[in-house]
Amino acid sequence: MPTELMETNKVEAVQNGTEQTRTNKVFIPRTDIYESKDHLLLMADMPGVRQDAVDITLEHNILTIYGRVETPKVEEYGLTYAEYGIGDYRRVFTLSNEIDRDGIQASVKNGVLKLVLPKSKNALPRKITVQTA
Repeated sequence: MPTELMETNKVEAVQNGTEQTRTNKVFIPRTDIYESKDHLLLMADMPGVRQDAVDITLEHNILTIYGRVETPKVEEYGLTYAEYGIGDYRRVFTLSNEIDRDGIQASVKNGVLKLVLPKSKNALPRKITVQTA
């Protein structure tokens, strides 16, 4: 995992009752992290999560991703058997000081959360000019 981003919670894949106001299961979304010279790209699978149901907070160095999923209801039917687990998503990362917190961008498309985490100017590689004495 890149040095600029570290996962802070190593918990079981499914937790019950982690949020007091909702009774849904909470899943840890599978996440891919890509790194270029000037930013990190974080892509988290959160199927069923709409853009207006995602909360991303950054407090101190802790980046928390939370996505709410509404349980589908089929008119005039009650659920008899289910193989697909429905629940919310939550994942927590610790950011290093090498991330530019003001430049973070987020978007959701087709159940995938995309976070762009730009590196700060101090963290970017730079060329140092050698001068003659």
